[in-house]
Amino acid sequence: MNGRRRTPKNFTYVSPCVKYMIFILNFAFWLFGGLLIGIGTYAFLDKWPDITNGLIKVETIYDVVLNISLVLIMAGGVVFIVSFSGFVGALRENTCLLKFYSLCLLILFLLEMAIAIMGFVFPHTLQAMLEESFTDKIIHTYRDDVDLQNLIDFAQQEFKCCGLSSEGYMDWSKNEYFNCSSPSVEKCGVPFSCCINATDISSGLVNIMCGYGVQESSVAEASKKVWTSGCIEVVRSWAERNLYTIAGIALGVALSQLFVIYLGKTLEGQIELQKSRWNS
Repeated sequence: MNGRRRTPKNFTYVSPCVKYMIFILNFAFWLFGGLLIGIGTYAFLDKWPDITNGLIKVETIYDVVLNISLVLIMAGGVVFIVSFSGFVGALRENTCLLKFYSLCLLILFLLEMAIAIMGFVFPHTLQAMLEESFTDKIIHTYRDDVDLQNLIDFAQQEFKCCGLSSEGYMDWSKNEYFNCSSPSVEKCGVPFSCCINATDISSGLVNIMCGYGVQESSVAEASKKVWTSGCIEVVRSWAERNLYTIAGIALGVALSQLFVIYLGKTLEGQIELQKSRWNS
């Protein structure tokens, strides 16, 4: 009598738990990616007349990165494609799609780790690089793109900052509307989102003229009306104060990604094992 135990004909090495966990998770992200693409496309088409008339340029990599609608489309496209390969690969037990899925997640994980390490180990270098790369571009295009303008205003109000670089509120001298040589009524001013008290408490209305003329004031005088520090420096300082919280969240995200990669590789190995059983 052969002591070797025979496996039943309907036996499978593929775990339904692993398979459908990957399927459900990636199907949800696939829908989210489609939503991002839809929102980004709607926003891009809404600005299409300004693009065709030359009011908004999409010529360089900076123009693309600073165009919120294009960023949403690209981010949504990546999420859509990667998650599609994940849930279809799991559902159809396709090892090619699963390998592509795991590779994409691994590349994303390594990029995130590289940025995180640079941010934690070389915060001042990263700050200087961001200031040098984006300050002029963002300040120049403030009034050209409504989406970017709203994002800058939101950041300045939330982080209580003005401008981007270490020059702080004086960054706005590089904008054609706020430059002191401008014929605009806003010359030598800053956006209302830089103001310490932009909203009148009694009426609830925003005083859009609260930052007019502050560039002509000293830092001491200007600090009574507006935030004077640049947003990149303020965000760096905030990150340093909340280092352990950010590190904990980053670690949680990293472990989650590694767990998903592990699930993908596990399912891939189970499918390969099942195929070898069929071929034997």
